[in-house]
Amino acid sequence: MQWFRHTLKDQTPYYVFLAVLFLVGVVFGALMVNALSLEQLQDLSRYLKDFFVTVNQNKQGFADSQASSTFWDSVSLHLKWVGLIWVCGLSVIGLPGILVLNFLKGVLIGFSVGYMVGQYSWKGLLFSLVSVAPHNLLVIPVLLVCSVAAMTFSIHMIKTKILANRPSEGMLRPLLSYAGLTAVMMVLLIGSASFETWVTPVMMQWVTPMLTASVTS
Repeated sequence: MQWFRHTLKDQTPYYVFLAVLFLVGVVFGALMVNALSLEQLQDLSRYLKDFFVTVNQNKQGFADSQASSTFWDSVSLHLKWVGLIWVCGLSVIGLPGILVLNFLKGVLIGFSVGYMVGQYSWKGLLFSLVSVAPHNLLVIPVLLVCSVAAMTFSIHMIKTKILANRPSEGMLRPLLSYAGLTAVMMVLLIGSASFETWVTPVMMQWVTPMLTASVTS
Protein backbone atom coordinates (compact mmCIF):
# COMPACT_ATOMS: atom_id res chain seq x y z
CA MET A 1 0.00 0.00 0.00
CA GLN A 2 2.83 2.37 0.85
CA TRP A 3 4.52 1.49 -2.46
CA PHE A 4 1.29 2.33 -4.31
CA ARG A 5 0.99 5.72 -2.59
CA HIS A 6 4.62 6.49 -3.30
CA THR A 7 4.23 5.53 -6.98
CA LEU A 8 1.04 7.56 -7.33
CA LYS A 9 2.72 10.57 -5.74
CA ASP A 10 5.66 10.32 -8.14
CA GLN A 11 3.38 9.95 -11.15
CA THR A 12 0.87 12.67 -10.24
CA PRO A 13 2.65 15.34 -12.34
CA TYR A 14 2.43 13.04 -15.36
CA TYR A 15 -1.30 12.52 -14.84
CA VAL A 16 -1.88 16.25 -14.47
CA PHE A 17 0.17 17.07 -17.55
CA LEU A 18 -1.53 14.46 -19.74
CA ALA A 19 -4.99 15.41 -18.46
CA VAL A 20 -4.35 19.05 -19.33
CA LEU A 21 -2.98 18.04 -22.73
CA PHE A 22 -6.09 15.94 -23.36
CA LEU A 23 -8.39 18.83 -22.38
CA VAL A 24 -6.48 21.17 -24.68
CA GLY A 25 -7.07 18.64 -27.44
CA VAL A 26 -10.81 18.61 -26.64
CA VAL A 27 -10.97 22.41 -26.90
CA PHE A 28 -8.94 22.38 -30.10
CA GLY A 29 -11.20 19.73 -31.61
CA ALA A 30 -14.32 21.72 -30.72
CA LEU A 31 -12.83 24.83 -32.33
CA MET A 32 -11.98 22.86 -35.48
CA VAL A 33 -15.70 22.63 -36.23
CA ASN A 34 -15.69 26.35 -37.03
CA ALA A 35 -12.94 25.78 -39.60
CA LEU A 36 -15.02 23.37 -41.70
CA SER A 37 -16.17 24.55 -45.09
CA LEU A 38 -19.86 24.70 -46.01
CA GLU A 39 -19.46 21.66 -48.25
CA GLN A 40 -17.86 19.64 -45.45
CA LEU A 41 -20.63 20.62 -43.05
CA GLN A 42 -23.26 19.57 -45.58
CA ASP A 43 -21.56 16.20 -46.11
CA LEU A 44 -21.44 15.55 -42.37
CA SER A 45 -25.05 16.66 -42.02
CA ARG A 46 -26.21 14.25 -44.74
CA TYR A 47 -24.28 11.38 -43.17
CA LEU A 48 -25.76 12.02 -39.73
CA LYS A 49 -29.25 12.41 -41.17
CA ASP A 50 -29.03 8.97 -42.78
CA PHE A 51 -27.56 7.52 -39.59
CA PHE A 52 -30.31 8.93 -37.36
CA VAL A 53 -33.03 7.70 -39.69
CA THR A 54 -31.47 4.22 -39.84
CA VAL A 55 -31.19 3.92 -36.07
CA ASN A 56 -34.72 5.25 -35.55
CA GLN A 57 -36.32 2.95 -38.13
CA ASN A 58 -34.50 -0.27 -37.32
CA LYS A 59 -34.76 0.03 -33.55
CA GLN A 60 -33.43 -3.09 -31.80
CA GLY A 61 -32.55 -4.74 -35.09
CA PHE A 62 -29.88 -2.11 -35.63
CA ALA A 63 -27.95 -3.28 -32.57
CA ASP A 64 -28.46 -6.98 -33.23
CA SER A 65 -27.54 -7.06 -36.92
CA GLN A 66 -24.25 -5.22 -36.50
CA ALA A 67 -23.30 -6.18 -32.95
CA SER A 68 -20.52 -8.66 -33.75
CA SER A 69 -18.87 -6.48 -36.39
CA THR A 70 -19.15 -3.36 -34.23
CA PHE A 71 -17.70 -5.12 -31.20
CA TRP A 72 -14.59 -6.38 -32.97
CA ASP A 73 -14.08 -3.06 -34.75
CA SER A 74 -14.24 -1.28 -31.41
CA VAL A 75 -11.91 -3.79 -29.73
CA SER A 76 -9.44 -3.49 -32.61
CA LEU A 77 -9.44 0.31 -32.46
CA HIS A 78 -8.92 0.45 -28.69
CA LEU A 79 -6.19 -2.18 -28.67
CA LYS A 80 -4.35 -0.54 -31.56
CA TRP A 81 -4.42 2.77 -29.69
CA VAL A 82 -3.05 1.24 -26.50
CA GLY A 83 -0.58 -0.79 -28.54
CA LEU A 84 0.82 2.36 -30.10
CA ILE A 85 1.20 3.94 -26.66
CA TRP A 86 2.93 0.79 -25.38
CA VAL A 87 5.37 0.73 -28.30
CA CYS A 88 6.12 4.44 -27.84
CA GLY A 89 6.98 3.73 -24.20
CA LEU A 90 9.61 1.18 -25.24
CA SER A 91 11.83 3.81 -26.82
CA VAL A 92 13.30 7.12 -25.78
CA ILE A 93 12.14 8.85 -28.96
CA GLY A 94 8.60 7.56 -28.36
CA LEU A 95 7.83 10.12 -25.65
CA PRO A 96 6.52 12.75 -28.11
CA GLY A 97 4.34 10.07 -29.69
CA ILE A 98 2.62 9.42 -26.34
CA LEU A 99 1.81 13.11 -26.03
CA VAL A 100 0.53 13.31 -29.60
CA LEU A 101 -1.78 10.31 -29.13
CA ASN A 102 -3.34 11.81 -26.00
CA PHE A 103 -3.79 15.18 -27.68
CA LEU A 104 -5.29 13.51 -30.75
CA LYS A 105 -7.78 11.55 -28.61
CA GLY A 106 -8.93 14.82 -27.11
CA VAL A 107 -9.26 16.38 -30.56
CA LEU A 108 -11.45 13.53 -31.82
CA ILE A 109 -13.80 13.72 -28.84
CA GLY A 110 -13.90 17.51 -28.88
CA PHE A 111 -14.68 17.58 -32.59
CA SER A 112 -17.47 15.01 -32.27
CA VAL A 113 -19.17 16.74 -29.35
CA GLY A 114 -18.52 20.22 -30.75
CA TYR A 115 -20.11 19.38 -34.10
CA MET A 116 -23.17 17.78 -32.52
CA VAL A 117 -23.74 20.72 -30.18
CA GLY A 118 -23.09 23.25 -32.94
CA GLN A 119 -25.57 21.63 -35.31
CA TYR A 120 -28.30 20.39 -32.97
CA SER A 121 -27.93 22.52 -29.83
CA TRP A 122 -29.14 20.79 -26.65
CA LYS A 123 -30.36 17.77 -28.62
CA GLY A 124 -26.83 17.31 -29.96
CA LEU A 125 -25.45 17.59 -26.43
CA LEU A 126 -27.95 14.96 -25.25
CA PHE A 127 -26.96 12.64 -28.10
CA SER A 128 -23.28 13.13 -27.25
CA LEU A 129 -23.99 12.24 -23.62
CA VAL A 130 -25.49 8.88 -24.60
CA SER A 131 -23.25 8.02 -27.56
CA VAL A 132 -19.81 9.48 -26.84
CA ALA A 133 -19.57 9.97 -23.09
CA PRO A 134 -20.52 6.61 -21.48
CA HIS A 135 -17.79 4.29 -22.81
CA ASN A 136 -15.22 7.09 -22.83
CA LEU A 137 -15.65 7.41 -19.07
CA LEU A 138 -13.63 4.18 -18.96
CA VAL A 139 -11.56 4.55 -22.13
CA ILE A 140 -10.04 7.92 -21.23
CA PRO A 141 -8.78 6.91 -17.73
CA VAL A 142 -7.41 3.67 -19.20
CA LEU A 143 -5.51 5.60 -21.87
CA LEU A 144 -4.18 7.99 -19.24
CA VAL A 145 -2.95 5.10 -17.09
CA CYS A 146 -1.30 3.45 -20.11
CA SER A 147 0.27 6.75 -21.15
CA VAL A 148 1.66 7.47 -17.69
CA ALA A 149 3.04 3.93 -17.50
CA ALA A 150 4.64 4.40 -20.92
CA MET A 151 6.17 7.74 -19.95
CA THR A 152 7.43 6.31 -16.66
CA PHE A 153 9.08 3.34 -18.37
CA SER A 154 10.61 5.49 -21.10
CA ILE A 155 12.05 7.93 -18.56
CA HIS A 156 13.31 5.00 -16.48
CA MET A 157 15.17 3.74 -19.56
CA ILE A 158 16.73 7.15 -20.06
CA LYS A 159 17.91 7.28 -16.47
CA THR A 160 19.26 3.73 -16.25
CA LYS A 161 20.59 2.93 -19.71
CA ILE A 162 21.66 6.32 -21.01
CA LEU A 163 22.41 8.61 -18.09
CA ALA A 164 23.59 5.97 -15.57
CA ASN A 165 24.85 3.57 -18.27
CA ARG A 166 23.64 0.52 -16.36
CA PRO A 167 23.30 -2.96 -17.91
CA SER A 168 20.02 -3.80 -19.61
CA GLU A 169 19.39 -6.76 -17.27
CA GLY A 170 17.99 -4.31 -14.72
CA MET A 171 15.18 -3.43 -17.12
CA LEU A 172 13.50 -6.85 -17.08
CA ARG A 173 11.40 -6.34 -13.96
CA PRO A 174 10.15 -2.86 -14.94
CA LEU A 175 9.40 -4.17 -18.44
CA LEU A 176 7.31 -7.07 -17.09
CA SER A 177 5.46 -4.70 -14.78
CA TYR A 178 4.83 -2.29 -17.66
CA ALA A 179 3.59 -5.09 -19.94
CA GLY A 180 1.37 -6.55 -17.20
CA LEU A 181 -0.28 -3.22 -16.47
CA THR A 182 -0.92 -2.63 -20.17
CA ALA A 183 -2.47 -6.10 -20.51
CA VAL A 184 -4.87 -5.38 -17.63
CA MET A 185 -5.85 -2.08 -19.24
CA MET A 186 -6.53 -3.90 -22.52
CA VAL A 187 -8.95 -6.21 -20.74
CA LEU A 188 -10.79 -3.17 -19.40
CA LEU A 189 -10.99 -1.76 -22.92
CA ILE A 190 -12.62 -4.98 -24.11
CA GLY A 191 -15.26 -4.40 -21.44
CA SER A 192 -15.70 -0.84 -22.71
CA ALA A 193 -16.13 -2.15 -26.25
CA SER A 194 -18.86 -4.49 -25.00
CA PHE A 195 -20.72 -1.57 -23.44
CA GLU A 196 -20.25 0.48 -26.59
CA THR A 197 -21.64 -2.35 -28.72
CA TRP A 198 -24.66 -3.56 -26.76
CA VAL A 199 -25.66 -0.70 -24.44
CA THR A 200 -24.79 2.51 -26.31
CA PRO A 201 -27.02 1.73 -29.36
CA VAL A 202 -30.01 1.22 -27.05
CA MET A 203 -29.33 4.57 -25.38
CA MET A 204 -28.97 6.21 -28.79
CA GLN A 205 -32.42 4.92 -29.77
CA TRP A 206 -33.90 6.95 -26.93
CA VAL A 207 -32.58 10.19 -28.41
CA THR A 208 -32.58 9.71 -32.19
CA PRO A 209 -36.35 10.30 -32.63
CA MET A 210 -35.83 13.91 -31.54
CA LEU A 211 -32.86 14.34 -33.87
CA THR A 212 -34.67 12.67 -36.74
CA ALA A 213 -37.50 15.15 -36.33
CA SER A 214 -34.99 18.00 -36.40
CA VAL A 215 -33.15 16.93 -39.57
CA THR A 216 -36.30 16.02 -41.51
CA SER A 217 -38.29 19.11 -40.61
